[in-house]
Amino acid sequence: MIRCRFLTNLCYLSMMCLAIGLNLLPVFLTSLGVEMGGLSNEALGKLGAISFSGLVIGIMITGPLADRWGAKPFAMLGCSLLTLSLPLSAYAPDYVWLCVSLFCLGLGAGILDMILSPVVSALNPERRTTAMNWLHSFYCCGAVVTILLGMLVLQMGYGWRTACLAMIPLPLILVIAFARQQFPEMGGGEGSVKVGTLIRKKWFVYALIAIFLGGATELGMAQWLPAYAETALKFPVWVSGSSLLLFSLAMAAGRMIIGMMPKLNPFLLMAVGCGLSVVFFLLGAFLPIPTLALAACIIAGFTGSCLWPTMLAVTADKYPDGNASMFGLLAALGNAGGIFMPWLVGWVADRHDLHWGLAISALAPALMLPLVLRMKVRA
Repeated sequence: MIRCRFLTNLCYLSMMCLAIGLNLLPVFLTSLGVEMGGLSNEALGKLGAISFSGLVIGIMITGPLADRWGAKPFAMLGCSLLTLSLPLSAYAPDYVWLCVSLFCLGLGAGILDMILSPVVSALNPERRTTAMNWLHSFYCCGAVVTILLGMLVLQMGYGWRTACLAMIPLPLILVIAFARQQFPEMGGGEGSVKVGTLIRKKWFVYALIAIFLGGATELGMAQWLPAYAETALKFPVWVSGSSLLLFSLAMAAGRMIIGMMPKLNPFLLMAVGCGLSVVFFLLGAFLPIPTLALAACIIAGFTGSCLWPTMLAVTADKYPDGNASMFGLLAALGNAGGIFMPWLVGWVADRHDLHWGLAISALAPALMLPLVLRMKVRA
């Protein structure tokens, strides 16, 4: 029991590492555009898309291999890639090399993203919804730490490169810690349900579409919020960075609260989260008072916090014999939403403005709402 709890806590810390790879970019998005010679909104959006492309590829490669070789080597590999990719990002000389380094950073994060959920699910079979929300709350905690460090670096007169170097110790320590742990089996045996069987089940297809929309809901706002606050709402740089910090705190609080309330109906919880997210996305995009618009964007972090981890949990409950590849496919689709939505926001912003770019993100929770209710009926 003590060993399981310790390994679960290491997984929580690893989720904070994953957050490092995905949250440094939004803090420095505006300054990066200037540093790289005046990038367009679409080019800036592509940076986030490239990072999430590496994430999805890491997830897809790791799932089948983890079924065969177990979780431990991939937990160590993911942290190792983050440890190596951070200095590669710090010393990237131009836009092309920055894209390469962000892809590698995303690849390491993707390996961790794929492996942590099935490990925590296997360690906590009686409380999957609460454990998953706690696990993903530590992603938000990692985002808070990353943003605070990024803001501190900015205040000290440094930038992206210094922040990358400052983040190296945590993944390095976790590589060493994981080397001494024994991990649970990931499935793949005779009794496990194969992905080929799952994708022929209508409920599982609904789950894949829903988690895609959940990822788009969360990451469309997270990737663009600092730039939106600075360029569209005209707040100073320190307020823009703080907005992402408060968004991450709101998301962490939502997941921790859900983690302390195991008797909530997960489908109704997600339905309410979808509906409220639509409202606050639109308020954030179009309220004429900048302070209220920014507050609405931050609250959207709370209302959408449950969508991704709860969808993972209900799918694991529906298919308890699913293997690591099942989690990999779910995580890949969720992060695919993180590829698509930041690019779409940038594309719309170039043709209209960031107000409309942010508003288009409301489509994701709006489409997810009826899907979640349909899944509840079929559960």
